[in-house]
Amino acid sequence: MQDILFDFISKYISLTEEERNAIISVDIFRSFKKGATLLKKGQKSNDSYFVLKGCIRTYYIIDGEEKTTAFYTEMDVLTPHCVINKGPSEYYISCCEDSILTVSNSDMEIEINSKFPKFEIMCRKLSEELLAKQQIDFDEFKTSSPEQRYLNLLQKRPDLIQRIPQHQLASYLGIKPQSLSRLRARILEKDKGVIS
Repeated sequence: MQDILFDFISKYISLTEEERNAIISVDIFRSFKKGATLLKKGQKSNDSYFVLKGCIRTYYIIDGEEKTTAFYTEMDVLTPHCVINKGPSEYYISCCEDSILTVSNSDMEIEINSKFPKFEIMCRKLSEELLAKQQIDFDEFKTSSPEQRYLNLLQKRPDLIQRIPQHQLASYLGIKPQSLSRLRARILEKDKGVIS
């Protein structure tokens, strides 16, 4: 698993043997079972997550109903808002699949950054990329219909269609599961019309 992490890091910075060993010594690799809750609403946390294998999601519970806001799969990073604002979490984070994550906190990051300043450069680059991607995703979501959202998902993250239960996908798209079924049927029907 550490090789996956090192391959990812190498996209941003090159690591010396000493830096690799420093990362390994921090003991950040964790395995979680499908359904495990990483964070609950109201909890405080200092933990950030990097998905090496599996899928985690963020969601709110509003009027007893889960509202999924994001899925994080291999090579995705998640730092919950509560880590940054030091308050209680507004949402939940749980595993959609058996997952292997790196779990780090600000103390670990400060320690590594002080020993190896180039990690701070990598974190800044990564943060800038994530912020830009989130803004694009948010704008796309706000300006598209449920059908366009589903087609975007098929185009950009087709693996989620196979990996995520339909009710969670529907919630993520902002529709009911029955609407998602009808939407899928309509798209299949259109595709058949194009083929024939």
